[in-house]
Amino acid sequence: MPLEMSPFGCWGLPTALLALFCCPGSGEEFEVHMYPEQLVVEPGGSQLVNCSTSCANPKTGGLETTLTKTLNQSGPQWKQFLVSNISQDTVVHCHFTCFGSQKLKSLNVSVFYPPKQMLLKIQPTWVAVGKSFTIECHVPDVKPLESLTLTLLRGKETLCNKTFTGEKNDTQGATATHKGMAHREDGRHNFSCHARLDLRSRGGDIIHHVSEPQMLKVYEPTPDNQMVVIISVVSVLLFLFVTSILLCFILGQHWRQRRMGAYGVQDA
Repeated sequence: MPLEMSPFGCWGLPTALLALFCCPGSGEEFEVHMYPEQLVVEPGGSQLVNCSTSCANPKTGGLETTLTKTLNQSGPQWKQFLVSNISQDTVVHCHFTCFGSQKLKSLNVSVFYPPKQMLLKIQPTWVAVGKSFTIECHVPDVKPLESLTLTLLRGKETLCNKTFTGEKNDTQGATATHKGMAHREDGRHNFSCHARLDLRSRGGDIIHHVSEPQMLKVYEPTPDNQMVVIISVVSVLLFLFVTSILLCFILGQHWRQRRMGAYGVQDA
């Protein structure tokens, strides 16, 4: 029994291949892109987010988020949205549908709190040479804490360098402390605290902030005048007491000898 021929005859296979190229199906590959790829903003901030695709004629596309969004501009293969009132860490999704399939691209949004308020404290503010003192730098609110480094400085010299790694990603306070011994030259330098918040891993920049400088008053230790007076008085009284005892003893011995000399022993 002869084989049944294809309706395309000998042109069946080339014609079918041509039909696949001219009329692509749902398996056509395309990509979805977002810019920026990472986003870090201050609380309440806004940012433009671009969604684009390599599909020449996408059917639908948009941005999915719980944040407030506004379509700013658009084209055949792209859309630009203004995302505003960002108050917490979240994820936004860009999506396009092409040839019957949908693809997503996600963007991590991080909220950061810069170290605007820096509290530098020196205790005591007056200290004698050779005595200990403490410098403390405190930042009340900062986020992300694991990206923060606090540096305590004496002039341009680093006294303490503390990096906060492995901490919870919440708004927290951070403190760096240094204990030292006062030297004469300490009174000629400013003490300060430098904060460095590195947001590059989240798509941001490095933020620097420096506290107001403070001075440490250093003085030479002097003897306590009151103590000197007390020691002098006690020494004089002790000397007088010992002298009186000696005089009494000497006078007593002298009186006894005179008395014994007046009553000599007579011959029998």
